[in-house]
Formats: sequence, structure tokens, C-alpha cells
Amino acid sequence: MIHRCTTYCTAATYDLPRLFQSLQPFGSAQLFRDSIHLLIKEDRRVKGDVFYFSYGCVVLWGFSEEEEQSILNSLKEYERDSLPRPEMDEFTYLYGEAMQIDEDEIILHNKNALIKLAISHGLAQSVKLTTFEEAIQKTIDNTKSLPENLARKGKIKLSRKEIYQKMGELFTERNFINIHSEILDTPEFFWNYPELEPFYRRTAHYLDLNKRVEVLNKRLTVVHELFQILSNELNHQHTYRLELSIIILIAIEVTIAMLRDLFHLI
Repeated sequence: MIHRCTTYCTAATYDLPRLFQSLQPFGSAQLFRDSIHLLIKEDRRVKGDVFYFSYGCVVLWGFSEEEEQSILNSLKEYERDSLPRPEMDEFTYLYGEAMQIDEDEIILHNKNALIKLAISHGLAQSVKLTTFEEAIQKTIDNTKSLPENLARKGKIKLSRKEIYQKMGELFTERNFINIHSEILDTPEFFWNYPELEPFYRRTAHYLDLNKRVEVLNKRLTVVHELFQILSNELNHQHTYRLELSIIILIAIEVTIAMLRDLFHLI
């Protein structure tokens, strides 16, 4: 039988300790390093597994779309910096002889929840990475005209205030991703469960996590270069105004001296 396995990123982070306390009455909740596993039963039978990750992602195994939406709604009060629109990735899964992932279908060789958790780490990282990719690409698209104008006209036609605003946007986006980029490393969960790491590795390989992180780092370098361009333009504007002020002051001084000499002759 084929089931749904869906991953959502709904916020920057979750308040995991408070969320864990709230889950106690609803099923068998277990707290791991940076994650929570909730086993949901229905009529004494296992309905599905929910894995919550501290960096704002949740992986749902075995639920309908309506049930998933209900779970997402229950998460809202534990979200920090909720996303305007949740990022989502969808797989199907079933049970077979050996674990594998192909064409967005996951085959599990048993119902061990820890194996699902190991795979969920990779799924959650992938969706979180997608939010980073989209955010940094949007930033690059919104600022790509700056180097183009500089190449064509030799300067950027922005006021000091507008340049400061652009620099603030670039710095905020770059800094946010840099601060949270450690979540894309191998999870510390596998320090305690090294035997489960191969399941995570297989998932990460299928989702091209390493290559995508490399591309993200290159895009962050582009943003850093744009930041430098704006910084240099700001310094140029400041130097130009300073030079202009000095020229005006010299002109005024020369004019006063000439007038003084003129009135002295008269």
C-alpha cells in the first residue's frame, strides 16, 4: 500500500520545548536532539509519524492532505518568523525488501520510526535549503541591475538613503542564511545513532544536498560582491561630495580675497 510522505517548512524556527509539552496528550512524543517524533494512533492502530525539526520544518508520514493541514494549523503558535507561504515537498512511500529512493518514491524495509527519522532529516534539510535558495535568488534578481548600470554608466543612480537600504537588505539576507546554514551539515543526531547515518546519506545524495549547498555558497558570494559594489559606490559618493565641498570653499575664499583687494584699491 502506497502512503504520502510530505515535508513542509513553515517558519524560521519552532519553539521545540514548548511544542514538546503541548504534544504529550496527543500521542507518544519523544524528544531527540533538535527534533521531536510524534507517533499518532487511531483506534489503537498506528496512524502515522510526525517529525518536527527546530529549524521550522515538519515531515509527515502516512496522512491525508486534510490531516496534514490540521497538523500545520496546530503548529502556528509555536512558530517563530512564520513564512508567508509554506515550502512543501511531496513523496510517496511503501514497504519492500530494501530501503531505496527513486522517482520521489521511498521504499522502507521495515516500520522502524528511527529509520524514518534518519530519512526525515534529509527531507527537512532539502526543504529548508529550498527556502534559502529562493530567498537568495530573489535578492540577486532584485539587485542585478546595479552592476549592469555600473558597467554601462560608470555609476549607480541611487541616493545615499537608497544605497543604505539596499545594503541593509543584502546584509540581512546574507546574515540570516549564514547564521542558519549549520543546519545543512550532518545532523548531530547521528552522533548517538551512527548506524542510521547511511539512510540519511542515501536521502541526501538523492536530493543533491551537497551540490545545492555549494551553489548556495556561490550565490552568497555574489551577494557579498554586490554589497561591496554598493559600499564602494557609497564611498565614491562621499569622496565626491567632500571634494566638491573643498572646491566650493576654496572658490569662496578666492572670491572673498579678490573682493577685499578690489575694495582696497577703490
